[in-house]
Amino acid sequence: MLILSFLLVEIILVVIQTTIFRLFPAWLGNPDLSFILIAFCAYRFDWVRGILLVLALGWMMDVVSGLYLGTYPLLYLLLFISLKIFKEKSPVKEVAYQIPLVGMAFLIGSSALYAFYALALPGILPDWSWGIIIQQTLILIVATIPCFLVYNRLYEQVLKRRLVAPRLLRKRSGNHFR
Repeated sequence: MLILSFLLVEIILVVIQTTIFRLFPAWLGNPDLSFILIAFCAYRFDWVRGILLVLALGWMMDVVSGLYLGTYPLLYLLLFISLKIFKEKSPVKEVAYQIPLVGMAFLIGSSALYAFYALALPGILPDWSWGIIIQQTLILIVATIPCFLVYNRLYEQVLKRRLVAPRLLRKRSGNHFR
């Protein structure tokens, strides 16, 4: 149930990110909500569920907006693994580093993706602009706070609902024919 809930969230985010956010003016920016969801998955999900969700999201983003097939799943998988390892090895309480680490990971991931595309498609990409990348990173950091709150609320609701057995599966006691 948890994977299906967040898979539905992923689909909604891909639709919003590839349609509605493209209508916003450039100065307003468009936060990468799928990137935030991957960071949340790295912080809250176990390895198997997280990798399944990350690969599904990477595949969806690759289909709707990728230049080379396989780039987004690979980038998202590397992001998930690095954040997951950092989370497990860090002695610092997770609240202290989650938001800044998402921004830093976005900056590094954007740089790596741009470098890959610059090597694969020389002359097609626009020039690198630190101002735009820093602006996108700050917008992403600001958007991470409410997104993490919403994702955490959904995560807790699904887990709480999952613990309550459905009415049909509960064992009845007494006379079944009344």
